[in-house]
Amino acid sequence: MHSRRVFSLMLLGAVAACASPGANLPLLPDTPLSAYRIGPEDQLRVTVFNDPRLTGDFRVGDTGTIALPLIGTVRAAGLTTTEIERAVEKEMRDKNLFRDPSAAVQVITYRPVFVLGMVEKGGQFPYQPGMTVLTAVAVAGGFNYRAIQDYVSVTRIGPDGKAMEYRAKRDSLVQPGDTLTVFERRF
Repeated sequence: MHSRRVFSLMLLGAVAACASPGANLPLLPDTPLSAYRIGPEDQLRVTVFNDPRLTGDFRVGDTGTIALPLIGTVRAAGLTTTEIERAVEKEMRDKNLFRDPSAAVQVITYRPVFVLGMVEKGGQFPYQPGMTVLTAVAVAGGFNYRAIQDYVSVTRIGPDGKAMEYRAKRDSLVQPGDTLTVFERRF
């Protein structure tokens, strides 16, 4: 009887050891479709109508701001492009640069995504709107022969600034700044 119990425990331990890596991670929550929120490292084009001196391309710094000529620093991180447009216009009014200013902001380069693990060529890659786990892996050269191909780990910085790790399916949407890790399958 005792040897059966020992054998059962050993078998249970062997099965647990064979569990796929990352299988116990929480599922990546669905990302609701909403306006993109700007973050550090995004590259923005700010167009100020009627004054080309204020128009240009600006990188969002680590502090979450952009530095505009004649205006100064404007908070950008966590805002949409429309919200940044209103903030730039407000600063121009407050500094008496224009009575009725008009600005346009667009993202020209998003924060990169990072793909690690069992891919042909891991590294940092440009994010593209609508990018999925599978397209991010494809940009990294595809899965290598040792990869688990059904799911990956996605590490994402939450609104609270803390990194959370999730399990994501192939068709899950990726966000700028995400780090994907493709696990090695056990033979």
